[in-house]
Amino acid sequence: MLCAQYNYLLADRFNWYEQNRSPVNACPLVCYLPELRNNPDYYSQKKTLPHLKKTHPWYSEIHSQVLQDVVKRVKVTFDRFLLGDSNGKRSGRPRFKARNRYRTFTYPQMKDGCWRGNLINLPKLGKIKVVLHRPIPDGFKIKTASVTKKADGYYLTLSLEDKTVPEIKPDFNPDKIAGIDMGLKEFFTTSAGVVVNIPQHYRKAQKRLRVLQKRVSRRKKGSNGRLKAVKQLGRQHKKVADKRKDFHFKTANWLLSKYDVVAHEDLNVKGLARTQLAKSVLDAGWSSFLSILTNKAENAGLLVIAVSAHNTTQDCSNCGEKVPKKLFMRWHNCPYCGCSLDRDHNAAINVRNRAEGHPVLKAQRLLSNSRIGCEAYTIPVLRLV
Repeated sequence: MLCAQYNYLLADRFNWYEQNRSPVNACPLVCYLPELRNNPDYYSQKKTLPHLKKTHPWYSEIHSQVLQDVVKRVKVTFDRFLLGDSNGKRSGRPRFKARNRYRTFTYPQMKDGCWRGNLINLPKLGKIKVVLHRPIPDGFKIKTASVTKKADGYYLTLSLEDKTVPEIKPDFNPDKIAGIDMGLKEFFTTSAGVVVNIPQHYRKAQKRLRVLQKRVSRRKKGSNGRLKAVKQLGRQHKKVADKRKDFHFKTANWLLSKYDVVAHEDLNVKGLARTQLAKSVLDAGWSSFLSILTNKAENAGLLVIAVSAHNTTQDCSNCGEKVPKKLFMRWHNCPYCGCSLDRDHNAAINVRNRAEGHPVLKAQRLLSNSRIGCEAYTIPVLRLV
């Protein structure tokens, strides 16, 4: 029902857009003159919900705020198509969703006391048992709840608020800095020469996925057997995605436990995913890993810096001279200074060197030096007293 309402509201916006986007002085000679009406926006479409429950009484079974959240999703989707996001980047034309593509609904507000033990009280649905991923801390208030249907069952996502938690301010050691060079032979190489191997979860699961995909293609469309085969294939893909996500989180934790500042190349992953290396790039999941790394660094008060990837592999990390090399050449030998080391290790050092001139690091070093000077001045006074 939510999917049908989403498609209806999106179609209403498209109808207005197609009929009213042409200005009066540029109207073609032969055209359809629609009935004049205001642009459907968030508030005007929300006002149609009471009438919807009168004409379609079964929509009364859905919580009112869940229906209002559908209107909000349509607004966000259409605004990104016309206006773009905060960076001005516009997305493609919104598509109507099939029934199996609309997987999440959200409760924007949750009442106090909705959580009891391992039960959550969702309006219009009642008390539902939840298998906890981790216990909810004391003092935290549940703000929103989202229910998502995935390949292996339903998942509940909660957003929590605790006003007593202070805002984390960056307080890091600018000298504990590392550069990482992302790769496909190894997942990444640090500027200290540490290599993290790439697990290649998708390639290892390809044999099983091939069997399940054949099973889907051989089933008759619309049959229960095909639906069962599709579910098996979806569970296998989710298993691969969960393994990759677990690897990303553990690797990010390890990296941030050793360094306060991590620098990486500003890669165009979307462009690389259109090349012949697409399968390997997407299997590595660079974008997902860098996003996780950045978020965990912010929560820990640490710093992740993206630097230009131009010639990080070609330039010598010791003397700065350009040493051209092709992709199959995995060793860096500089004829100018005699520097000889692994190609990825050389690139990681270049990434670290470029990050050291970052203005945030310079400011932090100045702050650290001022603290040291202040302590050196006050300690003798305290001894005299």
